[in-house]
Amino acid sequence: MEPVETIEVETETVGCDGGGGALGHPLVYLTLSADGRVECPYCSRLYVLKAGAKTGTHGH
Repeated sequence: MEPVETIEVETETVGCDGGGGALGHPLVYLTLSADGRVECPYCSRLYVLKAGAKTGTHGH
């Protein structure tokens, strides 16, 4: 299934509330995986690390 929306981010942790309003959901904080992606379990938005963004991940 395709994600509802793909959002580029510059941080390892993102907050998602589904956009608020009638389509919203409780605010959840998601941490990008090692491949720089995470999908919200509530609304299926896909967050991807923006090209060239620096994170604190040290590859551990």
